[in-house]
Amino acid sequence: MTKIEKSKQIITPFGGINYIISYIKEAGVLELIDNQLGKRVKQAEYSYSDLILNLWSVFFTGGDCAEDINEHLHDCLSTVPNTKVANADTILGVLKKLKTRNESVTSSSGKIYETNRHDKLNQLNISILKQLNLLKSGNYYDFDYDNEILPTEKQDTKKTYKKVKGYFPGMATVNGNPVYFENRDGNMNVKTDQAAVLQRCYKMLKDNGIKINRSRMDAGSYSFDIVKTALEYSNLIYIRANRSDNLSDLLLENREWKKAIINGKGYEVCSVEYQPFKHKKNLAKITFRLVVSREKTGDPQQDMFTKDNMKYRSILTNDRASTEEEIIEYYNQRGKEEKEIDILNNDFGWSKMPFSNMNENTVFLTIMMIAKNIYTWLISIFSKTFKCLEKHFRIKKFIFRFVIVPAKWIKRSRYNVLKVFSKKPYELLKL
Repeated sequence: MTKIEKSKQIITPFGGINYIISYIKEAGVLELIDNQLGKRVKQAEYSYSDLILNLWSVFFTGGDCAEDINEHLHDCLSTVPNTKVANADTILGVLKKLKTRNESVTSSSGKIYETNRHDKLNQLNISILKQLNLLKSGNYYDFDYDNEILPTEKQDTKKTYKKVKGYFPGMATVNGNPVYFENRDGNMNVKTDQAAVLQRCYKMLKDNGIKINRSRMDAGSYSFDIVKTALEYSNLIYIRANRSDNLSDLLLENREWKKAIINGKGYEVCSVEYQPFKHKKNLAKITFRLVVSREKTGDPQQDMFTKDNMKYRSILTNDRASTEEEIIEYYNQRGKEEKEIDILNNDFGWSKMPFSNMNENTVFLTIMMIAKNIYTWLISIFSKTFKCLEKHFRIKKFIFRFVIVPAKWIKRSRYNVLKVFSKKPYELLKL
């Protein structure tokens, strides 16, 4: 018969969280939070940094909502030295108070939409990226912008073009790191107010010394105002061109197609000079390079515009130095940036927004966007010591291979010792 022996020793199953919290503190992230968000009232038991660190710690230990800190993680996190642990109601209640007012935006057709942004949190995000050396003042970077539907049933969500209720936020990334976020009504047209969003984002980056070499966007950014804004702040732009009668006629007139292999697939490519905004001032005389690729669709039915069975894709750019293949391959890498939304949804709580209103959820979404950037920094450090880790790992694999390790704190006369029950090289990390 097997006997079971109980022990009253406090051993945490998430020993790796001690290192995560230690590195975040050592990097000065918590000081940045309190300096930029401000101090709470004197009688407040927890600072903003205490509560935000609590929320991040939930996700770094495998939780997926703030309430997990009450049910599963409070005792574990309380063992971390010099760390205050609040309950979920306190965390979410304080985050709620950080909300900003929604703004009304009128589209060209006269429809009114609601948007929300949090300048302080967006600035905090960029400050933390610089603090962690993920971005450096004076350096040139590549910029991506995209709008993505976040399905959710909330009090103020609208039905999106995908026929589900949700928000339709815009997010910018620089070298794969989310740098800016604005929330928008789910039924808002992608082009509405986008130039203003980009203007605010680019300006914030510029004010922080971040320079943009190349800007890359999809067809939702193909408009006069958006192109003008991108050109103002970027050396080079790459924007998917919308189809039009003029563009179709231009492609049909072109006879200089050449064969190319892109990502192992055969295409025909060409470049043509193009003036897409002839009716607009300022850009009217600017001629862009239109890089076009086409491939057979396999459908015998001919296209009504081109009178053939080819599928055309066009990229508007001012890059005249690169080959067609280089431009198309660079643009196609946007898929990597679009994965950021998937990571935020599934790894950092975006699919489980805690609040009922857009402006409150904007706070949560932006704070968790910052957590994603911190995770990028952490795993890049820990993967140098732990052979079982790779920089590209999603957080679930990181938790299994690093965070989940039995450990307990032992008090000695002059100092504390973290005893880790593992053969992995935790002793090489700083605490």
